[in-house]
Amino acid sequence: MACDSVKTPKATVPGNEPERLRDKTAGKPVLRFLTCGSVDDGKSTLIARLLLDSQLVMEDHLQALELESKHAGKGAQDVDLALLMDGLQAEREQGITIDVAYRYFATKNRKFIVADTPGHEQYTRNMATGASQCDLAVVLVDARKGILVQTRRHSHIIDLLGIKHVVLAINKMDLVDYAEDVFAKILSDFERFAAHLNFESLTAMPLVAAKGDNITTRSGNMPWFNGEPLLSFLEKVDIATASDTHGFRFPVQWVNRPNLDFRGYCGSVSEGSVSVGDEIVVLPSARTTRVNSIVTYDGALERAGRGAAITLVLEDELDISRGDIIAGGKDRPSVADQVCAQLIWMGEEPLIPGRRYVINCANQTTGASVTKIKHRINVNTQDHSAAKRLHQNDIGVVNLAFDRPLAFEPYARSRTMGSFILIDRMSNATIAAGMIQFGLRRADNIHWQAIEIDKQARSALKNQKPLCLWFTGLSGSGKSTIANLLEKKLHAQGLHTYIMDGDNVRHGLNRDLGFTEADRVENIRRVAEVSKMMVDAGLIVLVSFISPFVSERQMARDLFDDDEFFEVFVDTPLEICEQRDVKGLYAKARAGKLRNFTGIDSPYESPEDPEFHLKAGTVSAEALVDEIVLALERKILSR
Repeated sequence: MACDSVKTPKATVPGNEPERLRDKTAGKPVLRFLTCGSVDDGKSTLIARLLLDSQLVMEDHLQALELESKHAGKGAQDVDLALLMDGLQAEREQGITIDVAYRYFATKNRKFIVADTPGHEQYTRNMATGASQCDLAVVLVDARKGILVQTRRHSHIIDLLGIKHVVLAINKMDLVDYAEDVFAKILSDFERFAAHLNFESLTAMPLVAAKGDNITTRSGNMPWFNGEPLLSFLEKVDIATASDTHGFRFPVQWVNRPNLDFRGYCGSVSEGSVSVGDEIVVLPSARTTRVNSIVTYDGALERAGRGAAITLVLEDELDISRGDIIAGGKDRPSVADQVCAQLIWMGEEPLIPGRRYVINCANQTTGASVTKIKHRINVNTQDHSAAKRLHQNDIGVVNLAFDRPLAFEPYARSRTMGSFILIDRMSNATIAAGMIQFGLRRADNIHWQAIEIDKQARSALKNQKPLCLWFTGLSGSGKSTIANLLEKKLHAQGLHTYIMDGDNVRHGLNRDLGFTEADRVENIRRVAEVSKMMVDAGLIVLVSFISPFVSERQMARDLFDDDEFFEVFVDTPLEICEQRDVKGLYAKARAGKLRNFTGIDSPYESPEDPEFHLKAGTVSAEALVDEIVLALERKILSR
């Protein structure tokens, strides 16, 4: 097959093709596709074969590949093509793909960007990353093994990510004697599984990637297959997109203000197009204006379409910052602070409703939490089952609440405006990828009621500064004793206080909660919200809870102004807490009669930088209280 003479490019990220490739393929249609499936199904080998048979591998690169294959224990005639793709040393040593490897090549008819994604379950998150920008998926299946769990999981993920066109590549047919009945059975199994998915086209092909059967030319070993080779199919497949019919969408990435005479908003057009003079709306503020000019590195434009990197200059000076969405004035995306979404959980720790995360959606960033797991999806059967948490690689449908309204569109309409990631607040690791289905209507019925008497007025009446003292430590550490003594001293000074004690709250507000990790998260969430209202009422609130998790204590802190929240770590060694054991809880936990007890079979995450670090194991409660009062009088409570 005649192909452009393009050398093997280095792996880069999509959209950053080597300059020589852009020069040779300018104006050609682009197909972005990925290979996926279970580990060792031959994904890397397939892409390497496409490059090799299309004469896109340099001779010296091929010689090095042959030498490396020999070092890996291959025979003289058995070149390990997967080594062409597996660039990481760890991958070569293990024989698996870990990261997403991108390759670029072109034929006379089309330009290709292909993502080689990992098949191992541990790296499902990498696979989802690779699939997020693709138009077609090649799902590989080892003819000897048939449809596996990871095959189903990857197929479900590409369906969630909106990929409508699938090639079922049944590989290693030589190891089953090129048997047509094996091919037919695997195809039937996959069609039965995929009946509930939303693929618009499914094309099955029998392959031997290692030997080139049905890759670029028809294979004489399988005369019963009447279809065309894989590369010919990829050249011709029609990947229709409705993106150009969408309204204008422009997530702001940067505000360009080089001097007082220029203010521009930089980013890339994600959907639709924009022209000078068009009416636009800025979300979520809903302010409107018109486009004054469109600026690029190469000069001004009258019109910019999807994918263009531009700077917009507007007729009016509006308060616009990174994360705002500029959209067409007559075709606006939705704005809401609660949505229903499908979620692929990637974190090593499970998803727990109520725990606080950071969401990033189309450059918009804010706090978020899962308010409800509606169901978990079984990747084998597509059945929905109830779930209290999602574990790594689980797929589920959840309700999400945001700290502020975000502009969005359903993922089925816009990948850019409908996709998001969740980020762990403590580690900054990406722990989930999501696709918004719809906004929750109940959010439209809830509004902030304006109240004329504010926190400052209430605290001025009490002649004190409202604040929250958050006591944390193991059971038996002395939290409640110290908090109680402190309240007595503050009360004696005429200050208005209230204690929220862990045991007392569980008799009323939180009586429905147990001691699982999920219940502990919800326990602290409720207490933090109530404490915030008490501070808003002008009170000094003393919160005495074990609160074992750093993330929940941070969630509580984030509810308050910077000078209102003080973490008090009552640091008492576990052995001393056990010696006290006033309630007999440690004895029960050691005997296995009390599950999920902090310090025994449930962890306690110590504060790293509390405002007060009390060494309660060696200093009396009275002395520690005096220490707190002195600091408060000096820094906060002077009137």
